[in-house]
Amino acid sequence: QVQLVESGGGLVQAGNSLRLSCAASGRTGSGYSMGWFRQSPGKEREFVAAISWSGGSTVYADSVKGRFTISRDNVKNTVYLQMNSLRPEDTAVYYCATDSSRGGILVFKSVYAYDVWGQGTQVTVSS
Repeated sequence: QVQLVESGGGLVQAGNSLRLSCAASGRTGSGYSMGWFRQSPGKEREFVAAISWSGGSTVYADSVKGRFTISRDNVKNTVYLQMNSLRPEDTAVYYCATDSSRGGILVFKSVYAYDVWGQGTQVTVSS
């Protein structure tokens, strides 16, 4: 079983940056895609970004395109989310997730494509 632990969240002012990390442990194996999602109070969990096993395929939500960058280091079993030009509407709990069953080639935006989730890290952006 894979475990995911997010870190790097915090309180920042609008316009600043944060980098989130998601460390995978346990039966990490190889060939799995990773995604970042976020959830604000009263809202559904929404897709932010995803990356294939090789890192060659990435996809972003329109709301973060050009501001956020997803990357991964498979030696460290870690996925990152670099968040620049943060806005108050980026405030949410951010979750990483792994799609461990499809070989890691394709990336998906749906929450239902991911089978293991981290506990989340809070990001708060003040205006």
